[in-house]
Amino acid sequence: MKRSTVLTRRTVAGAVVLACATVGTPALATPASGFSAVQTIKGVYPPLQVKGDKTGKWDVKIDTKDDSDVYVVRNSIAIGGQSGWHSHPGPSLITVTIGSITAYDSDDPLCQPKIYQAGEGFVDSGDHAHLLKNESGAAAETVAVQFLPVGATRRIDEAEPNNCKF
Repeated sequence: MKRSTVLTRRTVAGAVVLACATVGTPALATPASGFSAVQTIKGVYPPLQVKGDKTGKWDVKIDTKDDSDVYVVRNSIAIGGQSGWHSHPGPSLITVTIGSITAYDSDDPLCQPKIYQAGEGFVDSGDHAHLLKNESGAAAETVAVQFLPVGATRRIDEAEPNNCKF
């Protein structure tokens, strides 16, 4: 065998070993339990440029550069149930409709719980993993309105963050 062929095979073999060593093991998602999400509505919108009339301190702006999928999703969370760690490729407006839920955000260094009661709402920006949990001892439901890039996956399962070990 020629020396150049041996070197080529060794180079290829070394590259394969190096590639295998640098490819990480995929993170394991945290599964939901006692949690169901039912998509009730989906609308496809052209680029949005919405500007409300400013009234006192109140103002609203929605500006997208491309088509959007807008979802309305009803989430039911059983007593002790949770959504599993996940993220979304866009923002969600979440309203608690029944009971109360506890939200945990991976971008909070202390992973402190935030409790929301029926009638209260909060915004999930979609740029980090989060988990919704029913720690109340009674049934809980939320409704989420999600703004996502057209055709994007609505939910992205995530691994449990290091700062939020329960």
